[in-house]
Amino acid sequence: MKKLAALLSALAIFTTSPAQAQDWSIAIHGGAGTLQRDKMTPEMQVEYEAALQRALDAGADVLKQGGSAMDAIQASIVLLENDPHFNAGRGAVFTWEGENELDAAIMDGRDRSAGAVTGVKTIKNPILLAETVRQDGRHVFLSGAGAEEFAKERGLETAPPEWFATEPRRKALERVKADPKISALEVDLKFGTVGAVALDQNGNVAAGTSTGGMTGKRWGRIGDAPVIGAGTYADNRSCAVSATGWGEFFIRVGVAHEICTQLRMAKEAESTSIRGMLRSLTKNKDVAARRAEATRRAQSIADAVMADVAGLGGDGGVILVTPEGDALFSFNTSGMYRGRATSSGVNEVAIFGGEAAPSSAPEH
Repeated sequence: MKKLAALLSALAIFTTSPAQAQDWSIAIHGGAGTLQRDKMTPEMQVEYEAALQRALDAGADVLKQGGSAMDAIQASIVLLENDPHFNAGRGAVFTWEGENELDAAIMDGRDRSAGAVTGVKTIKNPILLAETVRQDGRHVFLSGAGAEEFAKERGLETAPPEWFATEPRRKALERVKADPKISALEVDLKFGTVGAVALDQNGNVAAGTSTGGMTGKRWGRIGDAPVIGAGTYADNRSCAVSATGWGEFFIRVGVAHEICTQLRMAKEAESTSIRGMLRSLTKNKDVAARRAEATRRAQSIADAVMADVAGLGGDGGVILVTPEGDALFSFNTSGMYRGRATSSGVNEVAIFGGEAAPSSAPEH
């Protein structure tokens, strides 16, 4: 039996392959939380949807032209950081002291190289600083003044405090300070984080996340967004994930890494089983059924991990892409600002729960 398994495994190497060369996919998010239709005017909804579509199109255009997943997610996230509708970069929430402190992380699924920064105050696009940290390669995570010094040495664009500050965010801080019974969660109504995940035509995945944190945060609080494995993770063997939510719970669960690890283990178990190896030798037979099964597996794992977060008392959501081409969402809140596009023709943005299909799989 062992010899048979070894033979089938060797044959499978030559008869299976990841997503076809032309396949690509991207998903973005702009925060998840208590999003109520009756509190959003039609004009506001149009503005948010347009902002999401611009960011989605920027990343999708990179992928269509054969660009890398890393470049695609940065193209999307930079636009979201520059848009005051979202809590990242310009439009970030205020700390208790009345400052904007920014966090970001990025990861390349090819070699699992990563870069992250936290507590920066003058960097116009924190995601670009996180990428610079990754490219430098000596460290993964830089904070505060050290991260600012590193950015200065590398010539990254800075901005004054007034670039990041917006009046609605300032009023939110005033409400938190005026009534100790009001939590940042109630004021923000959503967990403000932006992120993107992508699969490029070479089969590589990448993930990036950027945030201003929570209104009124104190004592140098850090959420999950810049923590590799909690809010951001990418691995070509399984998937790329960007999270948004109540960071303390996402850190405790290790959400992004947990999803990728569970998916990788499920795929490895399938590929090394006799049934899985026999199926791999059927080449193109039942391709559609097998793709649908892979999509269901990825969605199920993401949903289960988010259920674990909910079981601990946390809220939020994730976006993920897989090497097979899926672009998926999972969230346990009433809504999540989100969008996705794939080479199979999917192109959609949504805000509230139930507005978009739970999964998408490219057609082969």
